[in-house]
Order: sequence, then C-alpha cells, then structure tokens
Amino acid sequence: MLNIFGDLQNFIAFVFGVAALGLAVFGLVDALRHRPDAFSAAGKASKNIWLAVLGVAVALSFVSVSSAFSLPWILAVVGSGVYVADVRPALRQVTGRGSSSDGPATRW
Repeated sequence: MLNIFGDLQNFIAFVFGVAALGLAVFGLVDALRHRPDAFSAAGKASKNIWLAVLGVAVALSFVSVSSAFSLPWILAVVGSGVYVADVRPALRQVTGRGSSSDGPATRW
C-alpha cells in the first residue's frame, strides 16, 4: 500500500518537473522572438541577460526533471516565472501585441 503512494509521489514530481521544463522553454523561445530594443523600452534587463537566465533555467529544469522541488528546480521555476509573469507582459505592451488587460491594472 505504501508503495502506491511512493509511486504516486514520484509521478507528481515528474509532472511538475516536465511543467517547469515547459515553462522555461516557452520563456526562452518567447525571449528569442522579441527585439533587443523592446527590453530596454520596457524598462527591463537586456535581452542577452534574459536569454542567459532562461538558458540556465532550461538547463536546470532539464537536469532536475525527475527531482522536482529540489534547489535547481526552484531556481529554474523562479527565473522562468519572473520572465513570464513580469517581463513578457511588459514586452507585449511595448511591442503592441498585448491587450489592455495584460499586466497590472492602474485603476479599478
């Protein structure tokens, strides 16, 4: 009976590891698609810095895909999560691809 719970725990950790890898790859591909001047226009770090952060996030999440919730996995999720939650909406707004509902609201 306990073996079933161990297998389930390993499966859930693997699903989270694959999700982190997907998030990091999505962020890296999205960062590659934007112009370098859009990063500075949005008030964010340069494109090269974000490509390095996301490249490291892809590598760390690939290494830790079977051991989710480890330190490399957490670093990968934080790096790619910051890009997707903060940098990507700002880039979309600067390049005109985002809608008015992207990013934080300024009013009620």
